Amino acid sequence: MQRNILEYLEQTVQRVPDKTAFYDENGALTFRQLFDAARAIGSRLIRQGAKRQPVAVFMEKSPRTVAAFLGVLYSGCYYVPLDGEMPRYRIEKILEKLHPAACICDETTDSLARQISGLGTLYAYGEIASGPIDQTALNIVRAKQIDTDPAYIVFTSGSTGVPKGVVGCHRAVIDYVENLCDVMKFDENTVFGNQTPLYFDACLKEIIPTLKYGASTCLISRKLFLQPVKLVEYLNQRRINTLCWVVSALTFISSFGTFEKVTPQYLRTIAFASEVFPIRQLKLWRTALPNTRFINLYGPTETTGICCYYEVDREFGEEEALPVGRPFPNTEIILLDENNRVSKPGEKGEICIRGTRLTHGYFADPDRTAAVFVQNPLNPHYPELIYRTGDIGRYNDRGELVFITRKDHQIKHMGHRIELGEIEAAANACPGVGGCCCVYDEEKQRITLYYTGKAEDLRQQLKDRLPRYMLPQKLTRLDALPLTPNGKIDRNALKYR
Repeated sequence: MQRNILEYLEQTVQRVPDKTAFYDENGALTFRQLFDAARAIGSRLIRQGAKRQPVAVFMEKSPRTVAAFLGVLYSGCYYVPLDGEMPRYRIEKILEKLHPAACICDETTDSLARQISGLGTLYAYGEIASGPIDQTALNIVRAKQIDTDPAYIVFTSGSTGVPKGVVGCHRAVIDYVENLCDVMKFDENTVFGNQTPLYFDACLKEIIPTLKYGASTCLISRKLFLQPVKLVEYLNQRRINTLCWVVSALTFISSFGTFEKVTPQYLRTIAFASEVFPIRQLKLWRTALPNTRFINLYGPTETTGICCYYEVDREFGEEEALPVGRPFPNTEIILLDENNRVSKPGEKGEICIRGTRLTHGYFADPDRTAAVFVQNPLNPHYPELIYRTGDIGRYNDRGELVFITRKDHQIKHMGHRIELGEIEAAANACPGVGGCCCVYDEEKQRITLYYTGKAEDLRQQLKDRLPRYMLPQKLTRLDALPLTPNGKIDRNALKYR
């Protein structure tokens, strides 16, 4: 078993040095080029004196960004992805906590980086990646590294408006990737089509298996996700056979009648996460691609990404919930009720996770870390942390875990406890609804359902599916639901419309 993520690259570059590892419309890096650039970056950071510190990578999405991540790891530091898409205010909030030793930028971010204080020593990628390699210095650093050393910090949205920096370590990433690859059946012939920004942990599903197997990853341009037909044509042109996308990116294709014009020709595996996949949309995909594996993934950033999976193996009614299935090996899911006892069979409980893939918590934020990374209440004998996700789930009759809703998406309305996710599931099952999101205005005591598509008489359809107290007071049709940068529905944007 590896102790360091970089061992994947070091083993693969010996086998396929000239194979393309990462590419986009503007360029590509082979495994040898990736290896050399990363070691040059690591050598320069070591010469600077950076040691077990955060290093910001402030670059646009490209193969060079991946090289910068790996270069930071070679220095013995841990990378923190930033992006020009992020609002400057958010970047400054992150830097108030982070205080990075250095920042690697590129031509598109250099000007902005020079205007922002607190980024540490600035390096231009083109300069730092082409410098000399000091293998002796790299070896000395590696000899002192252990598998619980941090590998990255990913900043997620905080409920208080202050971003939370989740600290992932080498051991957790390796445990995650080894089990993910076994389930997903990745190999050297896998060609990933990357959709997620590189400043989210979701991209680990593609980056690390590419290094492990000598696979290839195509970084797909954002602009193509505004043109569904061209997007599918691009997948075919590049012979992309594996997608690990957020649900909204997949439904964007299926809900616009794209398959009537063009279908993906090479896809053999489609994994999806982040939101509940509407059964109606999933059926469109499975009908268009009957020989493709569809795998539902579940897991928060705090557990190094994905911790549960379900391979779709049967047909579902449009009002059924798609399971998130079972935990990956070496991970346990515990459902706890309000009294910190294991929920009875069929009853709901908070999804709690234990195992190697738990991250180290939140960077420079001990209070918020202690609030959700807690002692396992079922184990009074020795220290053992679990992560409380804030998600509510239950086991179905087949023993499969089913996500129900977020704890903070439960409301009390007209004296009833209501899960907004249940309303959304009913709406998604209505003919003509492309996607939807429910929000609650506590001041006005009003449930509003936002939806896309051309559903006819939606209110009557909902009356046929929901009890009176759960019916939304307001229905609002949108051309598109607003999304967060990582592709989830932006509930806050809807709440404050």
